[in-house]
Amino acid sequence: MSIIPPAPGEPRRPQGPRNPGDAWVVAETGEKYWGRFGAAGLLAVDPVHGVLLQHRVGWSHFGGTWGLPGGALHEGESALVGAIREAQEEAGVPDGAVRARFTRVLDLKIWSYTTVVADVVEPFEPVISDPESLALEWVPVDAVDERPLHPGFADAWPALRVLLAVRPSIVVDAANVIGSVPDGWWRDRAGAAERLCDRLVAWAAAGVEPGVFGGAGVPEALGESEAFGALGEPGVRWYPDVTMVVEGAARKMAGAGAGGGAGAGAGAGAGAGAGAGAGSGVAFDAGDVGVVQADGHGDDAIVGEARRLVAAGREVIVVTSDRELRTRVEALGARTQSAGWMRDQLDARSARRGR
Repeated sequence: MSIIPPAPGEPRRPQGPRNPGDAWVVAETGEKYWGRFGAAGLLAVDPVHGVLLQHRVGWSHFGGTWGLPGGALHEGESALVGAIREAQEEAGVPDGAVRARFTRVLDLKIWSYTTVVADVVEPFEPVISDPESLALEWVPVDAVDERPLHPGFADAWPALRVLLAVRPSIVVDAANVIGSVPDGWWRDRAGAAERLCDRLVAWAAAGVEPGVFGGAGVPEALGESEAFGALGEPGVRWYPDVTMVVEGAARKMAGAGAGGGAGAGAGAGAGAGAGAGAGSGVAFDAGDVGVVQADGHGDDAIVGEARRLVAAGREVIVVTSDRELRTRVEALGARTQSAGWMRDQLDARSARRGR
């Protein structure tokens, strides 16, 4: 847990072991920010119950207000890991109960705070598991403004609420991406599909930086077409659902049949490929990538996935360089990116990991 010292005149809380990150950062103007290495909090979003809020104990910083479970990061700890750790310590969030959708960073140069927005994929009831909470409640999104909010959360909430309506989904034409480079893929199509899937898993897990999808930031009123603009909001990193459609010999890739067409949703927020449109083929999950095995022509399965996801309110980006397919999915309301764009994304991710 993060040990937050009481303000002058407030009762002292029981002390526990301190971490080097549990310290104030003081600005030249005198403002104090908790967390020597920055701080992070978890905004868990449940489709039925709303968002999880913490009523902060009186001796804490801005005690008596409502905010997010969270606290100071440990040295070298990522915001994703730190937010989950703090939420587990303060609210009893179980392992595997949430999946990150996006992060939003407030960067003050001397200190930063990262809000990790995550979808609940395994419903749970929060548990007060340390002294920092008066209460933990699921609060409907429309009722959040009715609570006395922590000032930092109050400032961030309007933009966060708009972003909650945005759910990017990537549908990858595997044959088109694999075939865009003459690397001998035709000798082992299933193996090439497996390698592409592994790279997509790593890319999605690392998060997608603002502007990669295009867009110019959060609009004042989020309309159907304007939602894509939110993908360019500064300071936001997205963790999109990814579906990869395979056809022909690539259907024999490892993992085929693991979900038996159920799309189990193991880490993909109910599975990006779960519930594929009728006639699309078998769907299963491979890490954080949903895989659809097309029964027939891959293009038809891709159109079926795009149609299903657009109907579900997702911001859909289909990755293909096939002109006819691009026209078909754009008519449904999806956007498109080329196979080369996807290759560049994957290569950039591999280069960063190799440094």
